[in-house]
Amino acid sequence: MATFLYRMGRAAFGRRRLVVLLWAVLLGVAGAAAAKAPAAGDDGTSFMPGIEAQRAFDLIGERFPGSDADGASARVVFIAPGGEKVTAGEHRAVVDAFVADAGDGPRVAGAVSPFAADAVSADASTAYATVTYKVGSADLTDADRSALEAAVDEARDSGLTVEVGGNALASQPAAGGAAEAVGIGLAAVVLLITFGSLAAAGLPLLTAVVGVGISICAILALGSALGLSMTTGTLASMLGLAVGIDYALFVVSRYREERERGHAAREAAGLAVGTAGSAVVFAGLTVVIALAGLSVVGVPMLTKMGLCAAGAVVVAVLVALTLVPALLAMWPEAVLSRTARRGGSRTTGGRTAVEHTAVEHTTTGERTTGERRTGAADNGGSRWARFVLRRPVAVLLACVAGLGVLALPAADLQLGMPGDEAKPVTTTERRAYDALADGFGPGFNGPLTIVADVRDAADPRAAVTAIASRIEGTDGVVSLSPPQFNGACDTALFSAVPATAPNDERTKELVQTIRAERPGLEDETGAVFEVTGSTAMNIDVAQALQDALVPYLAVVVLLSLLLLMLVFRSVLVPVKAAFGFLLSVLASLGAVVAVFQWGWGAGLLGVEQTGPIMSLMPVFLVGIVFGLAMDYEVFLVSRMREAYVHGERPAQAVVGGFRHSARVVVAAAVIMIAVFSGFVGSGESMIKTIGFGLAVAVLFDAFVVRMALVPAVLALLGDRAWWLPRPLDRLLPRVDIEGTGLAGRSAPVQAPAGGDAQPQEPREAART
Repeated sequence: MATFLYRMGRAAFGRRRLVVLLWAVLLGVAGAAAAKAPAAGDDGTSFMPGIEAQRAFDLIGERFPGSDADGASARVVFIAPGGEKVTAGEHRAVVDAFVADAGDGPRVAGAVSPFAADAVSADASTAYATVTYKVGSADLTDADRSALEAAVDEARDSGLTVEVGGNALASQPAAGGAAEAVGIGLAAVVLLITFGSLAAAGLPLLTAVVGVGISICAILALGSALGLSMTTGTLASMLGLAVGIDYALFVVSRYREERERGHAAREAAGLAVGTAGSAVVFAGLTVVIALAGLSVVGVPMLTKMGLCAAGAVVVAVLVALTLVPALLAMWPEAVLSRTARRGGSRTTGGRTAVEHTAVEHTTTGERTTGERRTGAADNGGSRWARFVLRRPVAVLLACVAGLGVLALPAADLQLGMPGDEAKPVTTTERRAYDALADGFGPGFNGPLTIVADVRDAADPRAAVTAIASRIEGTDGVVSLSPPQFNGACDTALFSAVPATAPNDERTKELVQTIRAERPGLEDETGAVFEVTGSTAMNIDVAQALQDALVPYLAVVVLLSLLLLMLVFRSVLVPVKAAFGFLLSVLASLGAVVAVFQWGWGAGLLGVEQTGPIMSLMPVFLVGIVFGLAMDYEVFLVSRMREAYVHGERPAQAVVGGFRHSARVVVAAAVIMIAVFSGFVGSGESMIKTIGFGLAVAVLFDAFVVRMALVPAVLALLGDRAWWLPRPLDRLLPRVDIEGTGLAGRSAPVQAPAGGDAQPQEPREAART
């Protein structure tokens, strides 16, 4: 692997103009395709096939073909001024005029007056009219929306308060741009501090933007054909930008290191891609595995989001391996430090340790018998590693205890699907939701829809009446609509309004109670009924995702453990990586619960309504955080293994790995945190929650797990950390991520002052 990537890096460096031109052409073609592609619409795919609520929803669409179940709708709420009634003559006339105007449109299926549908609150202060359309919200034209908005504005001018719920006029979250700009700005500051060079800071940003641009344009171009949503593009943008900057950062950092050791520019680029590029490839693979693994959950939307984000990560890896060395060829000196450009010391300053190493060849491999001479300057990373190595038990216990405490709120995790109640009060949807809850009760916004299949019933109408009576008498049901039969009279439809809000735990218990009574009712009547509606759908989705979490986690962890075992040729290092991941992901889930469910610090993040955590969040967080956690594991531990197989003792390898990688890993983590934090300001609750969860997860994983727990565990394990049974050693292919095949090339052209260092011959890691 290292030799192949070394050649790739040298080839990209030598053919820089061709490589840059090819990436520019690819970006242009993707951009042109995105510009000409039609807007993405609803692909009609079931949200989660197999659950009861989805089966019932599909049955409604099949048995009530004229119901326009998938059509856009608007629930227009009218609130009379204080002390007045919406049924008063002048107010009633305004509502009737609105219904007439709103119903007069080519795509309008119907507009129902509140006075005809008994949609007036008990105190007559609030009423609502329903406007339905023949097409989905994505297919509504600007003229359709403008006509509805004009009718609403005219009603408001009369003195009534008018708010609009539903999806016909739902405010869309702003397209990506602001969050990405914030993330790029913060990343630029971090890179500039890290490298001290505008060129070195700008190159990772430039290549990351190119990669994200290609990925987003591809998603837009394929959006209509594949039904890709704006949220799908936002996730791909978020992850593509974060890993794109990080992967380029590692290659550029290794290039600077090889140049400071005395290598020519082209050779340094080849070595950087061969060593750091190997880590990039396997780090990218872990992220792709985690994201592609989302497809096992069985949610089509989640599958699309995961695959698109995985595609963006693949593009970021290819950019780091080809475009980065090509751009380095165009400005080979610009990315170097000021000292290196002036031809100063080839070490990084500080005190230099000079050690000689002799390699003794034995029948079992190669092992170090002497001392090693290398230019090794102390820095913050090496000093921190020595601090941890002096007290590994205390550091390990502090990490586990601290993350364990942070994870405690996760035990109270409640899942749901935030709706209009989670939107800011500045939106008309949120105000409409609150007005309906005040006027008609908290459960009005989440009615349960019951669909009864009476094809096998001896008396269909009597069967439906018996089912409706039993459900109406259930504790927690405040009202029931009259049953509605389809044309064939083999299916009936009616709604039950709960006494509690959609995300209330008592509403979930009500749904379970109704379903628990079903076997007896079906035996009595011969009819089959199912419960659906948005509330039941959210309940079923949350349960299905909870059930899918364990198998998904097992698949992702197993595949990634095998990959890390292949990379590090060790059993304990991958297990330690997985343990650290579990700590960081549980701590991040605890932080999400504390903020978005308990409300701790919610105001600081613009969270106006606390409540259950989005059902998709745990699975999504597990997948993405696992991939990103393995990123830092590969980048940090690969340098330790590289030092170990080239002759250093376990403790020296840990210190050496931190000396070379700690600063860059910290910079990469800060960049990721900055990018993810930029999405916390999103107006969409899903993106806000994901952005916060990923930001704190990277914070915990990079700064607590990888920077503290990892060296503590490796210090306690010693040589055992690199143990691999002989059968596995023979079975696993050698990928050479540590650059053993480049050992002859990686020796400095000019030995550091104070010693005549020789190229270090590699040794095998400890095996049984």
